[in-house]
Amino acid sequence: MQLFDWWRANSALTFGRPWLLLLLLAIPLLAYLRGKHGPAAALTFSSTSAFRAIGKQSAARAGKILRTLLLASLAIFVIALARPQLGKSLTQIDASGIDIMLVLDVSGSMLTKDFTIGGQEATRVDAIREVTRKFIEGRPNDRIGIIAFAGRPYVVSPMTLDHDWLLQNLERVRIGLVEDGTAIGSAMAAAANRLNDKRSKSHVLVLLTDGENNAGKIPPNTAAEAVKALKIHFYAIGAGINGIAPAPIFTPKGPL
Repeated sequence: MQLFDWWRANSALTFGRPWLLLLLLAIPLLAYLRGKHGPAAALTFSSTSAFRAIGKQSAARAGKILRTLLLASLAIFVIALARPQLGKSLTQIDASGIDIMLVLDVSGSMLTKDFTIGGQEATRVDAIREVTRKFIEGRPNDRIGIIAFAGRPYVVSPMTLDHDWLLQNLERVRIGLVEDGTAIGSAMAAAANRLNDKRSKSHVLVLLTDGENNAGKIPPNTAAEAVKALKIHFYAIGAGINGIAPAPIFTPKGPL
Protein backbone atom coordinates (compact mmCIF):
# COMPACT_ATOMS: atom_id res chain seq x y z
CA MET A 1 0.00 0.00 0.00
CA GLN A 2 3.04 2.31 0.05
CA LEU A 3 2.43 3.32 -3.58
CA PHE A 4 -1.15 4.35 -2.77
CA ASP A 5 0.04 6.31 0.30
CA TRP A 6 2.61 8.15 -1.85
CA TRP A 7 -0.09 8.96 -4.42
CA ARG A 8 -2.42 10.38 -1.74
CA ALA A 9 0.35 12.61 -0.39
CA ASN A 10 1.63 13.94 -3.72
CA SER A 11 -1.36 14.14 -6.07
CA ALA A 12 -4.48 16.29 -6.16
CA LEU A 13 -6.30 13.28 -7.65
CA THR A 14 -7.08 10.63 -5.05
CA PHE A 15 -9.21 7.49 -4.97
CA GLY A 16 -11.70 6.40 -2.34
CA ARG A 17 -10.93 2.71 -3.03
CA PRO A 18 -7.44 2.75 -4.57
CA TRP A 19 -6.89 -1.01 -4.19
CA LEU A 20 -9.47 -1.62 -6.94
CA LEU A 21 -7.01 -0.09 -9.40
CA LEU A 22 -5.15 -3.40 -9.21
CA LEU A 23 -7.90 -4.79 -11.46
CA LEU A 24 -6.39 -2.72 -14.28
CA LEU A 25 -3.54 -5.23 -14.34
CA ALA A 26 -5.99 -7.91 -15.49
CA ILE A 27 -7.00 -6.01 -18.64
CA PRO A 28 -3.76 -6.65 -20.61
CA LEU A 29 -4.03 -10.33 -19.65
CA LEU A 30 -7.61 -10.40 -20.91
CA ALA A 31 -6.52 -8.79 -24.18
CA TYR A 32 -3.76 -11.39 -24.59
CA LEU A 33 -6.06 -14.34 -23.95
CA ARG A 34 -8.73 -12.96 -26.26
CA GLY A 35 -6.18 -12.48 -29.05
CA LYS A 36 -4.74 -15.94 -28.52
CA HIS A 37 -8.03 -17.81 -28.68
CA GLY A 38 -9.77 -15.44 -31.06
CA PRO A 39 -13.06 -13.64 -30.50
CA ALA A 40 -16.19 -15.68 -30.06
CA ALA A 41 -18.64 -15.65 -32.96
CA ALA A 42 -21.42 -13.17 -32.49
CA LEU A 43 -23.77 -14.96 -34.95
CA THR A 44 -23.75 -18.42 -36.51
CA PHE A 45 -24.55 -18.87 -40.23
CA SER A 46 -24.81 -22.05 -42.26
CA SER A 47 -23.32 -20.22 -45.21
CA THR A 48 -20.94 -17.27 -45.42
CA SER A 49 -21.40 -16.63 -49.10
CA ALA A 50 -23.40 -13.47 -48.38
CA PHE A 51 -20.40 -11.93 -46.61
CA ARG A 52 -17.66 -12.72 -49.12
CA ALA A 53 -18.04 -9.26 -50.62
CA ILE A 54 -16.88 -7.64 -47.39
CA GLY A 55 -13.19 -6.85 -47.56
CA LYS A 56 -11.05 -8.86 -45.18
CA GLN A 57 -8.89 -5.85 -44.33
CA SER A 58 -11.88 -3.70 -43.36
CA ALA A 59 -13.27 -6.48 -41.20
CA ALA A 60 -9.94 -6.92 -39.41
CA ARG A 61 -9.67 -3.17 -38.77
CA ALA A 62 -13.22 -3.04 -37.42
CA GLY A 63 -12.48 -5.97 -35.11
CA LYS A 64 -9.42 -4.24 -33.65
CA ILE A 65 -11.40 -1.06 -33.04
CA LEU A 66 -14.15 -2.98 -31.26
CA ARG A 67 -11.64 -4.83 -29.07
CA THR A 68 -9.90 -1.56 -28.19
CA LEU A 69 -13.21 0.08 -27.27
CA LEU A 70 -14.16 -2.91 -25.13
CA LEU A 71 -10.87 -2.85 -23.20
CA ALA A 72 -11.06 0.94 -22.78
CA SER A 73 -14.60 0.59 -21.42
CA LEU A 74 -13.40 -1.99 -18.90
CA ALA A 75 -10.57 0.31 -17.79
CA ILE A 76 -12.95 3.25 -17.34
CA PHE A 77 -15.34 1.02 -15.37
CA VAL A 78 -12.55 -0.09 -13.01
CA ILE A 79 -11.41 3.52 -12.47
CA ALA A 80 -14.99 4.53 -11.70
CA LEU A 81 -15.25 1.73 -9.11
CA ALA A 82 -12.11 3.12 -7.42
CA ARG A 83 -14.01 6.41 -6.81
CA PRO A 84 -11.67 9.09 -8.21
CA GLN A 85 -11.72 12.34 -6.21
CA LEU A 86 -10.17 15.64 -7.27
CA GLY A 87 -8.97 18.08 -4.63
CA LYS A 88 -9.68 18.00 -0.91
CA SER A 89 -12.81 16.60 0.70
CA LEU A 90 -14.40 17.12 4.08
CA THR A 91 -15.06 13.94 6.03
CA GLN A 92 -16.97 13.88 9.30
CA ILE A 93 -15.59 11.39 11.80
CA ASP A 94 -17.51 10.45 14.94
CA ALA A 95 -15.29 9.44 17.84
CA SER A 96 -16.11 8.53 21.43
CA GLY A 97 -12.96 10.01 22.98
CA ILE A 98 -12.40 13.13 25.05
CA ASP A 99 -11.22 16.67 24.35
CA ILE A 100 -7.64 17.42 25.38
CA MET A 101 -5.70 20.69 25.25
CA LEU A 102 -1.93 20.43 25.63
CA VAL A 103 -0.31 23.64 26.91
CA LEU A 104 3.42 23.76 26.15
CA ASP A 105 5.95 26.16 27.69
CA VAL A 106 8.28 27.63 25.03
CA SER A 107 9.93 30.29 27.18
CA GLY A 108 13.68 30.87 26.97
CA SER A 109 14.50 28.62 29.91
CA MET A 110 13.18 25.66 27.93
CA LEU A 111 16.44 25.77 25.97
CA THR A 112 18.19 24.36 29.04
CA LYS A 113 19.88 21.08 28.14
CA ASP A 114 19.20 18.62 30.94
CA PHE A 115 17.56 15.77 29.00
CA THR A 116 18.84 12.94 26.82
CA ILE A 117 16.95 11.62 23.78
CA GLY A 118 18.36 8.66 21.87
CA GLY A 119 21.71 9.06 23.60
CA GLN A 120 21.96 12.71 22.53
CA GLU A 121 21.84 15.78 24.75
CA ALA A 122 18.47 17.52 24.38
CA THR A 123 16.75 20.68 25.55
CA ARG A 124 13.62 20.80 27.65
CA VAL A 125 11.55 21.88 24.66
CA ASP A 126 12.90 18.88 22.72
CA ALA A 127 11.83 16.65 25.59
CA ILE A 128 8.28 17.98 25.86
CA ARG A 129 7.93 17.80 22.07
CA GLU A 130 8.93 14.12 22.16
CA VAL A 131 6.62 13.34 25.09
CA THR A 132 3.76 15.18 23.39
CA ARG A 133 4.31 13.28 20.13
CA LYS A 134 4.09 9.91 21.91
CA PHE A 135 1.03 11.05 23.83
CA ILE A 136 -0.79 12.07 20.63
CA GLU A 137 0.09 8.79 18.90
CA GLY A 138 -1.39 6.88 21.84
CA ARG A 139 -4.75 8.72 21.77
CA PRO A 140 -6.20 8.11 18.26
CA ASN A 141 -9.84 8.59 19.31
CA ASP A 142 -9.43 11.86 21.21
CA ARG A 143 -9.71 15.39 19.90
CA ILE A 144 -6.43 17.08 20.79
CA GLY A 145 -5.27 20.67 20.46
CA ILE A 146 -2.04 22.49 21.31
CA ILE A 147 -1.40 25.91 22.82
CA ALA A 148 2.17 27.14 23.25
CA PHE A 149 3.14 30.06 25.45
CA ALA A 150 6.01 32.25 26.53
CA GLY A 151 5.20 35.89 27.35
CA ARG A 152 1.72 35.21 25.92
CA PRO A 153 -0.14 32.15 24.62
CA TYR A 154 -0.84 31.32 20.99
CA VAL A 155 -2.70 28.46 19.30
CA VAL A 156 -0.50 25.89 17.56
CA SER A 157 -3.48 23.74 16.59
CA PRO A 158 -7.18 23.76 17.47
CA MET A 159 -8.66 20.52 18.72
CA THR A 160 -8.77 17.97 15.94
CA LEU A 161 -8.95 14.25 15.19
CA ASP A 162 -6.49 14.71 12.32
CA HIS A 163 -3.46 13.68 14.32
CA ASP A 164 -1.13 13.59 11.32
CA TRP A 165 -1.79 17.29 10.81
CA LEU A 166 -1.47 17.85 14.56
CA LEU A 167 1.98 16.21 14.63
CA GLN A 168 3.11 18.35 11.70
CA ASN A 169 2.19 21.46 13.67
CA LEU A 170 3.92 20.10 16.76
CA GLU A 171 7.21 19.94 14.84
CA ARG A 172 6.91 23.69 14.21
CA VAL A 173 6.81 24.49 17.93
CA ARG A 174 9.95 26.41 18.81
CA ILE A 175 11.23 29.16 21.07
CA GLY A 176 11.25 32.79 20.00
CA LEU A 177 7.96 33.13 18.10
CA VAL A 178 6.55 35.48 20.78
CA GLU A 179 8.11 37.69 23.44
CA ASP A 180 9.82 35.82 26.26
CA GLY A 181 8.27 35.20 29.65
CA THR A 182 6.16 32.56 31.38
CA ALA A 183 2.46 33.45 31.17
CA ILE A 184 1.10 30.29 32.76
CA GLY A 185 -2.22 31.80 33.90
CA SER A 186 -3.00 33.32 30.50
CA ALA A 187 -2.15 30.04 28.75
CA MET A 188 -4.41 28.05 31.08
CA ALA A 189 -7.27 30.50 30.50
CA ALA A 190 -6.83 30.27 26.72
CA ALA A 191 -6.91 26.47 26.88
CA ALA A 192 -9.97 26.46 29.16
CA ASN A 193 -11.79 28.70 26.70
CA ARG A 194 -11.06 26.20 23.91
CA LEU A 195 -12.36 23.35 26.07
CA ASN A 196 -15.65 25.06 26.90
CA ASP A 197 -17.73 22.79 24.67
CA LYS A 198 -20.81 21.27 26.30
CA ARG A 199 -21.11 18.63 23.55
CA SER A 200 -18.01 16.80 24.81
CA LYS A 201 -18.42 14.35 27.65
CA SER A 202 -15.00 15.00 29.19
CA HIS A 203 -12.33 17.71 29.03
CA VAL A 204 -8.65 17.56 29.97
CA LEU A 205 -6.02 20.30 30.22
CA VAL A 206 -2.37 19.23 30.43
CA LEU A 207 0.24 21.86 31.29
CA LEU A 208 3.95 21.21 30.60
CA THR A 209 6.23 23.90 32.01
CA ASP A 210 9.54 24.41 33.81
CA GLY A 211 8.98 27.69 35.60
CA GLU A 212 6.83 30.06 37.60
CA ASN A 213 4.36 32.58 36.25
CA ASN A 214 6.05 35.94 35.53
CA ALA A 215 4.00 37.36 32.65
CA GLY A 216 0.45 37.75 31.41
CA LYS A 217 -2.60 39.43 32.90
CA ILE A 218 -4.24 36.38 34.49
CA PRO A 219 -2.76 34.84 37.67
CA PRO A 220 -2.51 31.03 37.66
CA ASN A 221 -4.82 30.76 40.70
CA THR A 222 -7.56 32.67 38.88
CA ALA A 223 -7.14 30.47 35.81
CA ALA A 224 -7.23 27.35 38.00
CA GLU A 225 -10.56 28.45 39.50
CA ALA A 226 -12.01 28.88 36.01
CA VAL A 227 -10.74 25.44 35.01
CA LYS A 228 -12.39 23.91 38.07
CA ALA A 229 -15.68 25.75 37.44
CA LEU A 230 -15.80 24.35 33.89
CA LYS A 231 -15.23 20.82 35.27
CA ILE A 232 -12.02 20.42 33.30
CA HIS A 233 -9.57 17.80 34.54
CA PHE A 234 -6.23 19.55 35.06
CA TYR A 235 -2.74 18.01 35.08
CA ALA A 236 0.54 19.91 35.49
CA ILE A 237 3.84 18.31 34.46
CA GLY A 238 7.19 19.83 35.36
CA ALA A 239 9.97 19.86 32.76
CA GLY A 240 13.50 19.78 34.12
CA ILE A 241 15.66 18.19 36.79
CA ASN A 242 16.38 19.10 40.38
CA GLY A 243 19.75 20.76 40.82
CA ILE A 244 22.08 22.68 38.55
CA ALA A 245 21.65 22.52 34.76
CA PRO A 246 23.29 24.47 31.90
CA ALA A 247 20.98 27.32 30.89
CA PRO A 248 21.27 29.69 27.92
CA ILE A 249 22.29 33.33 28.31
CA PHE A 250 20.05 35.68 26.35
CA THR A 251 21.43 38.61 24.40
CA PRO A 252 19.82 41.02 21.89
CA LYS A 253 21.06 38.67 19.15
CA GLY A 254 19.53 35.58 20.73
CA PRO A 255 20.53 32.88 23.23
CA LEU A 256 24.16 31.86 23.70
